[in-house]
Amino acid sequence: MSSISLSKGQRIDLTKTNPGLTKVIIGLGWDTNKYSGGHDFDLDACAFMCNADNKVENDNEFIFYNNLKSPNGAVEHTGDNRTGEGEGDDERMNVDFSLLPPHVEKVGITVTIHDAEARGQNFGQVSNAFVRVIDASSNREILRYDLGEDFSIETAVVVCELYKHAGEWKFNAIGSGFQGGLAALCRNYGLDV
Repeated sequence: MSSISLSKGQRIDLTKTNPGLTKVIIGLGWDTNKYSGGHDFDLDACAFMCNADNKVENDNEFIFYNNLKSPNGAVEHTGDNRTGEGEGDDERMNVDFSLLPPHVEKVGITVTIHDAEARGQNFGQVSNAFVRVIDASSNREILRYDLGEDFSIETAVVVCELYKHAGEWKFNAIGSGFQGGLAALCRNYGLDV
């Protein structure tokens, strides 16, 4: 089966159409324009483990470079790539649907630009951003969503959400930008900054 390519706003089944799928790898990648004012771009992937009200209940269910793993390992960030150089995924998250606590009904996957304001950087200077979902057991790419060049002054992007519907997990290609970086995202998901 070949990978399915999604566009913004599309939703697709994960667990229902892939029976036995429990562990996925979320791969995120991007290229940054070289005329960025002399600073390296450091893009950071984060995951927000949300309840039905789209809020993170416990601070330790916000997964980012200072908290790489949720309490029982359901969501794990495999580490910060500080340059985005090279082919393939720049950062990865592992998600185990079978370990997600019952109150978690959605996992928001986001990317922010570290120190964007100080460095005068934004997503208008980022190109070829994508997310892909890989079946961890077979390493098969299930789907891919290319974000396109929809951004200008935003410093944070909600890339996609994994969400539970009728007991099955689905993928929503979101691609919506925020100004205000990580703090804006945290407020969006109900965390005090």
